[in-house]
Amino acid sequence: MADLQPEELRVVLYSHDSQGLGHTRRNLAIAHALSSGLPGHAHRKVTGLLVTGESSATRFDVPAGWDWVVLPGIRKGTDGYRPRHLSIGQDALVQLRTHMVDAVLGRFRPDLVVVDRHAFGVDGELRQALTNLRRERPSCKVVLGLREVLDSPHAMKREWDRMGGTDPLRSVFDQIWVYGDPAIHDPLRTGEIPGSLAPLVRYTGYLAAGRVSRGRSTPVGRPYLLTMAGGGSDGLALVLAAAGAEVPEGYGHLVITGPQMPKEHRRLVERAARAGTSVVVKVRDALSEIEGASAIVSMGGYNSVSEIMSTSTPALIVPRTEPRMEQLIRASALARHGVVEMCHPDDLSPELIAAWFARAAGTRVGRSTVDLTGVTALASLAAELLAAGSDSQARRWERAAV
Repeated sequence: MADLQPEELRVVLYSHDSQGLGHTRRNLAIAHALSSGLPGHAHRKVTGLLVTGESSATRFDVPAGWDWVVLPGIRKGTDGYRPRHLSIGQDALVQLRTHMVDAVLGRFRPDLVVVDRHAFGVDGELRQALTNLRRERPSCKVVLGLREVLDSPHAMKREWDRMGGTDPLRSVFDQIWVYGDPAIHDPLRTGEIPGSLAPLVRYTGYLAAGRVSRGRSTPVGRPYLLTMAGGGSDGLALVLAAAGAEVPEGYGHLVITGPQMPKEHRRLVERAARAGTSVVVKVRDALSEIEGASAIVSMGGYNSVSEIMSTSTPALIVPRTEPRMEQLIRASALARHGVVEMCHPDDLSPELIAAWFARAAGTRVGRSTVDLTGVTALASLAAELLAAGSDSQARRWERAAV
C-alpha cells in the first residue's frame, strides 16, 4: 500500500500596495523563503497565494506552487486612499477588495496568513475576512509582518489609536514578525509598537542574505554605478540629480527610474543624463543589478536597503521624508552603524553625487555587524508557530474579552 502523502501547507501573503513595490517585493522574498525552507521543517510541500494591489507585481517570478491574486488598485490621495484606476468611490472599492480577500481566505483555506504592515488593510478591508477566518478555520495562524521602522512614534500613536488600540489586533494575530535587527533599530523601544504587544513580537533580522537573484537584464558591460528610486512615484529629485552627475572615468552609470514614475518625469531624467549614463524604467531583478554594481545611490525603502546590505557594495542612501519619516529614520540608524552613508534630500545635487561616486566606486563595505539572516530565519519561525498548541485560539479570545 502506498504511503499517504501529507497535505500541502497553504500560505497567503497579503500586501495592500498603494505606493511603490516595496510591500510586494518583501512578500515575494518571504514566499521564496517559505517555499524553499519550510518543507524541511514541516515535511510538507508549500503552496501559496500572493495577494497584492499592484498589477505590475505579476512580472516577478513566484516560487513553484504559488500564484498571484491582484486586487483593484488604490493610491494615496491628499485626504486618504483613492481608487487608482476604477471610476468608483473609495467605499465601493474597499467593499470590492474586502469580498475578494474574504473569498480567497474562505476557499483557499490557508494554514498561515501573513499580513504586511497594515494589520487590517486599507480602511479596514481585512477586518471581516480575518474575523470569518478565525471563526471558520481557527487552526490557521495569522501573523502581522512589520518592517523594522514604521514611522515617528507620534505618528504611530495616532495610527494605533485610529485602529482602536491594540485589543483588536491581539484578538486576531498570533505573532508579529519584525523584519529587522533590534540592535540597529528597535520599534518596541521607540514606542512605534506599543509595549502591550511585546509578547507577540519576534525579530527575524533583515530580509537580506539569501534572497533569490535572477540574473542581470541590462546591457551595461563595463564596471558600472547604479542609481535606484524604488517604484519611482516620488523619486524624480534623486534620479534627476544622479543622471546629471559626472561619472568617474572607466565606469558606466545605470539609472532605474521605477515603473511608477510618470512619463513626463522620466523624459526629464533622460534629457539630463550625461554621457555614459543609461536610463531604464525597470529591470528584471534589482538584486542582480545591485550585486554587479561598484557603488549605489538609492532611496531608503526597506527592500532596496535590505538587498544592498546583502552585498558589500558601498551605498549612499537618500531617504524620502514625506509622507512618513520611515526612510529617514532607517537611513540615519544604518549610517550611525557605518554600513551605509546618508544624504538628506535637502542636500542633494549632481555635484554631491559625482563626488561620492568618485570616492566610493570600487570600495567595499563590511556589514557583518548587522543581523541579515531574516530570510533563512523565517522558515523555522513559521514552523514553530504552525506546530504551536491548538489552545492559542482560546487564549486569543480571552485576551479580547479583557
